[in-house]
Amino acid sequence: MQTWSTTSVPRLDGEPRPLRLFDTATAEVRPTAPGETARLYVCGITPYDATHLGHAATYLAFDLVHRIWLDNGHDVHYVQNVTDVDDPLLERAERDQDDWVVLAMRETALFREDMEALRVLPPRQFVGAVEAIPEIVEAIAKLLADGAAYRVDDAEYPDVYFDRSVTGRFGYESNYDEQTMTRFFAERGGDPDRAGKRHPLDALLWRMARPGEPSWPSELGQGRPGWHIECSAIALNRLGTSFDVQGGGSDLVFPHHEFSAAHAEALTGEHPFARHYVHAGMIGLDGEKMSKSRGNLVFVSKLRAQGIDPNAVRLALLSGHYRQDRPWTDDLLAAAQDRLARWRRAAELPSGPSAAATVARLRDHLGDDLDTPRALAALDAWVDEALTAGGADPDAPRLFRTAVDALLGVAV
Repeated sequence: MQTWSTTSVPRLDGEPRPLRLFDTATAEVRPTAPGETARLYVCGITPYDATHLGHAATYLAFDLVHRIWLDNGHDVHYVQNVTDVDDPLLERAERDQDDWVVLAMRETALFREDMEALRVLPPRQFVGAVEAIPEIVEAIAKLLADGAAYRVDDAEYPDVYFDRSVTGRFGYESNYDEQTMTRFFAERGGDPDRAGKRHPLDALLWRMARPGEPSWPSELGQGRPGWHIECSAIALNRLGTSFDVQGGGSDLVFPHHEFSAAHAEALTGEHPFARHYVHAGMIGLDGEKMSKSRGNLVFVSKLRAQGIDPNAVRLALLSGHYRQDRPWTDDLLAAAQDRLARWRRAAELPSGPSAAATVARLRDHLGDDLDTPRALAALDAWVDEALTAGGADPDAPRLFRTAVDALLGVAV
């Protein structure tokens, strides 16, 4: 699958800072420790609607991870999937009397445009579930052969399920109790009441073909893949085991990331699937989580169509900490537009106060679990001084501009 165009990342003078991130599995902020190549997997969209600000906030958070690793001299192998066949997509296509393939292609194309406009660095590999079906089938067949998967006793639809008990570690990623798991499983695409399963929390691996649904021939029988195995197979086949970060929104903690880790660990016998499990908070509107099911979405494409600078949208989303659930408001966007205008005025000055210490603070704050509120405050302090008191360093505005571009991805 085609990714989007990249934007150049300028080289920044000074000493980079290693990156520490909160790991959901251990519930602590820990150092990331990539080798020469840092390996990042971020779960992508199910393309049945346009990119909303909740999506944007998540991908901006991991764009910062990408940029900080680049600043530290790592090559970054970034992989992202697209769930271009799944129940929500098929349901939306049926509701709108649309072709599900056309819907997925159209919304994926719009997602690329939005990411490019927001200056999100593209993944090296952008992989659709449909194109990955052969490798997904291979993974499921191995799980069946190893006894980690089974077919339900259903003569008409003998679907394949994963036995969540096989690794002995199920639950380590989310740390949820079984009651919480069961609630989220039912709310987030699971089927705890499916007859014939060994346990209500066992997850679907292969759905046998139903009338009117897309399906593919395979050694498993005509059908299509479940959701979680998609990311297990795509990540393992491109990044291997124990890659550095698996990322996504906090609504993916369970069941998606728990199961994708369990599937992968059952396939390889190796633990952990990822060294860090990192999750971004939800963006809300009018006191509720922004989601397609609620219909309370603010779309990146619509903001762009209104002539709003994507750099201001980026700054607005970065003004809150990535792990916090936080609201989107008109005031938030207006403040970001004002901030961007002030930063641009300061960046165009012929000289300014020395910016080296400010850049060091910027790196410190971003390296400390992506603390963007403190990072923006440090930059605001330099801008305030530059615009009010001036300064004699002719290189300071260039250094400020380069740092903001390289580390925050904001063009001033």
